[in-house]
Amino acid sequence: MEYPQEAEHHALLRETVRRFVEAEMPRELARQWDRTNEIDRGVLYKLADLGLFGITIPEHYGGSGRDITATMIVIEELCRRSTAVGSGYVYGACYAGMNLVETGSEAQRQEWLPKVARGEMLFSYGLTEPDVGSDLASVTTTAVRDGDVVRINGAKRFCSGTTYTDYIYALVNSNPSGERYHNLSFVLIPPRYPGVTIEPQHAMGLKGSMTTDVTFNDVEVPAGNIVGGDEGWNQGWAKLAGPGLDVEKIEVAAMALGIATGAVEDAWTYAQERVQFGKPISSHQSIRHMLSEGRTRLLASRLMTYHAARLLDEDKPAAVETSMAKLFVCDTAKDIVLSMQQVMGAYGYVEDFDMERYVRDVLVMPIIGGSSAIQRNNISNRLKLVKE
Repeated sequence: MEYPQEAEHHALLRETVRRFVEAEMPRELARQWDRTNEIDRGVLYKLADLGLFGITIPEHYGGSGRDITATMIVIEELCRRSTAVGSGYVYGACYAGMNLVETGSEAQRQEWLPKVARGEMLFSYGLTEPDVGSDLASVTTTAVRDGDVVRINGAKRFCSGTTYTDYIYALVNSNPSGERYHNLSFVLIPPRYPGVTIEPQHAMGLKGSMTTDVTFNDVEVPAGNIVGGDEGWNQGWAKLAGPGLDVEKIEVAAMALGIATGAVEDAWTYAQERVQFGKPISSHQSIRHMLSEGRTRLLASRLMTYHAARLLDEDKPAAVETSMAKLFVCDTAKDIVLSMQQVMGAYGYVEDFDMERYVRDVLVMPIIGGSSAIQRNNISNRLKLVKE
């Protein structure tokens, strides 16, 4: 089945990433990362050698220029095989690269973006807290400035990748008595600094992305780690609610799309090889219908994801379309994968086949990056649906 027509350079990129996946990310290695809940960062350095971390970064900072569509292609293709590597790529190209481009000071961009492009700087997100989920303006982790030092106390939850990333991109309350939305800042906190405690969370899926709880006890970082420099102090909400939030929504959609693509392709192959009652199970109408519907929903999901990416590349308003893509693709990918598991029967439930991992990984897609309920709110609010 052909993909929707892509620009030549995007089609070449997709083929390059597919070759990389086959050469550097064989299925057994992907299963190992899942079993051990870790990856070798070396595979990310190899991605950087291909220039793939630089596609979110302008050329004058060491990148190849911002290309959101290209970024989503890389995420999708990596997650067809391993969300561990796909997540690691996001930690660099998106969490670090895109955020520094949009919210860093000029000095920070010049110093850090070339490192991101070389795969030498990865960020974990430090947004969610034990009692703070979607209502991020209510974060209670505090940051107190004392001259050239910022002192952080508090805790973050669902903070992925901290065992191997270089900084936690942490949203903090920098003025507890200040006005809501005007009392937040972003601070970069090295995970291995004194006072930082990291505890693994034992999640069902996304193994290798290494989800953790992080506690900060009088952690002191240089004031130069305030994202945006001095002007970024108490300006965190504006940095959070900017275009980067739209990109994050389709980052997750691209991950879900990759997982669902892997599931459909595996089930499609299995159905033609598995023989029961003297013929391949792909000859049975119920199986044919599940596979046909899976292909159809996959195409619809791909069209929505890359339509939203194109709008962002063209600097057009995309808040509604990115929410629609996040909502539709993640919910649909979950349905696709569960249906493909049924095609494979008991073999879709055991670790010997990748389908079992696809199921565990896809279940969280409608939750992370803004839940489906939040996306429905975003869509109705942005389209000014009357409330009263």
